[in-house]
Amino acid sequence: GAMWRGAAAALLGLAAAFLLRRGFEPRARLLSAAELRRYRGAPGEPGLYLALLGRVFDVERGRKHYGPGGAYSGFAGRDATRAFASGDFTPAGLVDDVSGLSPSELLSIRSWLSFYSHNYEPVGKLVGRFYDENGAATAALREVEAAIEEALKFQAESEQKKEQFPPCNSEWSSAKGTRFWCSRQSGGVHRDWVGVPRQLHSPGSGGSRCVCVRSSGPPWGQPGSSQHGDRGDLDNPQLRPYEGCHPLAEQCVLPP
Repeated sequence: GAMWRGAAAALLGLAAAFLLRRGFEPRARLLSAAELRRYRGAPGEPGLYLALLGRVFDVERGRKHYGPGGAYSGFAGRDATRAFASGDFTPAGLVDDVSGLSPSELLSIRSWLSFYSHNYEPVGKLVGRFYDENGAATAALREVEAAIEEALKFQAESEQKKEQFPPCNSEWSSAKGTRFWCSRQSGGVHRDWVGVPRQLHSPGSGGSRCVCVRSSGPPWGQPGSSQHGDRGDLDNPQLRPYEGCHPLAEQCVLPP
């Protein structure tokens, strides 16, 4: 009947997945911290593993890095997630506690996780901070994953901000003072407009930096709104003109 056909299809699907090695994960092995410690690649030990965010990888292929005497041997046989972000390879740093890491540190953990997933064989999960004894994600892991999502959003917003307000070119000399100017690729943002220099004040930081601002067309992100006139982003409340510079000049010199 239909049930048998469903089961057969599922089995065939499994076989295909198995052949392709895609999406097929054998039931993940669960290791205790004590078991994982036996995998430091020393003679007589069963292998060379490390864990990142509780996920265990076989890093035998990277023995020259992770094996005894290797530059990263401190990572072997344990979950030292924090050190991937902090670069602190002392015993105090080689831990799996990721509390208080900055968004960019969390993103570096994410890119290391992606590196190991692509380059090394996953073995299973480490029971402890990130997985419980059934291999289910703990609240701590969900918290880190949510923080990484936030960091990704923040990064995307910063990228977008840089597209909207690319940094100026600037040069300083004791004779002439500081010169700010805009070009079609200033700040490493290649675009079809040049823009005029303005000080961008970041809320909360108190500092300001020189950015290039579109001076014509509709404001950023409002392509259809004509009621704002044709002033680009010049009216953005975070911007201040430079004293003593023409408001539409593409360059501005501040005396020394």
